[in-house]
Amino acid sequence: MSARVVQGSPELGAKIRMRRNELGFTIEEAAVKAGVGTKTWSRYEAGESIRRDKIMSVCKTLNWNMLPNQEESSLEVDLNDYRCSEVWPQALADSLGEAAAISFVIGSDILLDNIEQDLEAIACKPKGTHIGELDISWLKDILPAQFLPEYDYDFLYYLKNVVIRYRNQASSEKCFVARTVIEEIALYVIMKESQFLMESILPYFSSQESDLYDNWDSWPFDLFGDMDVVTCLYSDDYLTRDHIYHFEHWRKEQFYS
Repeated sequence: MSARVVQGSPELGAKIRMRRNELGFTIEEAAVKAGVGTKTWSRYEAGESIRRDKIMSVCKTLNWNMLPNQEESSLEVDLNDYRCSEVWPQALADSLGEAAAISFVIGSDILLDNIEQDLEAIACKPKGTHIGELDISWLKDILPAQFLPEYDYDFLYYLKNVVIRYRNQASSEKCFVARTVIEEIALYVIMKESQFLMESILPYFSSQESDLYDNWDSWPFDLFGDMDVVTCLYSDDYLTRDHIYHFEHWRKEQFYS
């Protein structure tokens, strides 16, 4: 990601903190809404710089049109900020469009940050603790509910490895492939994690990249060739142990393309 940022200051940090308090948000709640970690949000309130690709989500969280004392141009989005990312997936952009690639860059960054936050919290708990037992979990509401007790430190560490592997593959000439359920879940959740910011920035592309409006969030299903990950795992269906989408089978290679 481009290093371009909005310079922070004690005054800006104080205004962010004051506005958060006016809205009745805790730091944790504001961070969740903005798609950043608590430490990152705390740095904003301490007056540190804000990455330009995070500005819109911060403003939307605080119900601001723009940051105080910032020119409107500070909120303009430059596609090159994403194209220059070290995890820009050109093969995904070529096959499914730049919106898909932007979603991956944004979502994988947020998801990795959120996994790290949950790992840090769960590491302080007794062995076997799952994310449903945390006071605040960044992933509890975005992973399939049926298997909540399975999401312990080992699971989170494995999921982190999957996300890192996809980010390392981004520069490859080949498009992403999901051969396991957990790989499908990772790509789906990456898309979901990007949704808040994608919806904020898409209007800025209307004049130059109008195609970004068209089904930008369908790219995981285009990769999978179906929507089974949602149909099976994000519905009210109860999955038995022999079902391929049951948690016991998530790490097995089952899908081939």
